[in-house]
Amino acid sequence: MSATIIIAEAGVNHNGSLDLAKALIDVAAEAGADIVKFQSFKTENLVSKAAEKAAYQKTNSASVESQFEMLKRLELSREDHLELIKHCNKKKIRFWSTAFDTESIEMLHELGIKMWKIPSGDITNLPFLRQIGAFRQEIILSTGMSEIDEIEEALSVLIASGTPKDNICVLHCNTEYPTPMEDVNLHAMQTIKEKFDVKVGYSDHTNGIEVAIAAVALGATVIEKHFTLDRSMIGPDHKASLVPAELAAMVTAIRNIENAMGNGIKKVTFSERKNISIARKSIHICHDMKAGQIITVDDLCMKRPGDGISPMLMDSILGKKVVTDFAADHKITMKDII
Repeated sequence: MSATIIIAEAGVNHNGSLDLAKALIDVAAEAGADIVKFQSFKTENLVSKAAEKAAYQKTNSASVESQFEMLKRLELSREDHLELIKHCNKKKIRFWSTAFDTESIEMLHELGIKMWKIPSGDITNLPFLRQIGAFRQEIILSTGMSEIDEIEEALSVLIASGTPKDNICVLHCNTEYPTPMEDVNLHAMQTIKEKFDVKVGYSDHTNGIEVAIAAVALGATVIEKHFTLDRSMIGPDHKASLVPAELAAMVTAIRNIENAMGNGIKKVTFSERKNISIARKSIHICHDMKAGQIITVDDLCMKRPGDGISPMLMDSILGKKVVTDFAADHKITMKDII
C-alpha cells in the first residue's frame, strides 16, 4: 500500500501573523505531516464587501467584522509566501497553498507550485478550473457541497483543459465546521472512486481524528485536516481544528493503519507462528487404554498443545489399535497406533 499523503491544513489559522504561521509549520513538521498548507487570496478578488460570513465564521470570529474585513486581515503577501517557503525548506516539510482567485493562482505558479488544490467552493468555477487544468500538473479536487454530476463536470473541464485524469485526486468532503458525524458519509468516497476511476482522499472537518483514520482504511490516498496551536483563539477555523498533540496522534495512527492494511494475502505471519502449537489442539486419549484396544470417537479428546496429530486427522485414527498401554491425557503420535 502506498503511503497516504497527509496534509496539515494551517489555512488561515495564522491569524495574519507570520510568526504564528511559522509556528504552525514547526508543529506540522514535528507531527510528521507530509505537507503544510496555507491559503492564498486577494480579498478584493475573492468576496464582495456585501458578502456575509458563514454561520461558523460568525460564531468563531469577531462578530462586528464583515467577511471582507475578516479575510483582508488574514491575507498573506507574496513576501510572506517566500518567507514561509523558506521556513518549510528549513523544517524539511513541503509548503503548499490553496489559491482562491486568478491573481493568487498566477502568484503561486510564479513561486514554483506544481500541485494545485481546487477548493470545494470553486468546483463550479469554470474559468478557475480551466486556468488550473491548463498547467497539466497534479490536482487535488475537494467536493464539499457538491453532487455527483458536479464532480463529473469539474473532472471533464480539468481533463479537457489538459490535465491527465491520472494526475487528479478527488477528495470527499463536507463543508461544515465541524461536520456532524451523520453527514460524513465516508462511503461516498468509494462511490467517487468507482464511478470515475480516480485516486480519492478525504478532507476532514469533523472533530477528532477517528474519521480521517477510517478514511485511510477505506482507501484514501490523501488526508487533509485543519490544525491550530490553540482552539480557543479567535478566528474562523480554530474551533474545528486539531491541536498539536492531536495532529501528531493522527499522523501516527494513519501510519499504523497503513502498516496494518498489508498486502491482502492471508497467511500465517512470522509474529504469530510461534503461537500455533500453544493455541491449537492435538488428539489426546480421554481415559486409560490397554494395548490392542481399538480406538473409537469416545476414546479421543482434543486438547492443547497443538504440536501433535491435528484433530482434522481424527477420522484416519478411528478403528486403529493402540500399540501399548496409555494413561488418560496421553497425546497420541503416529508411532502409538497401528
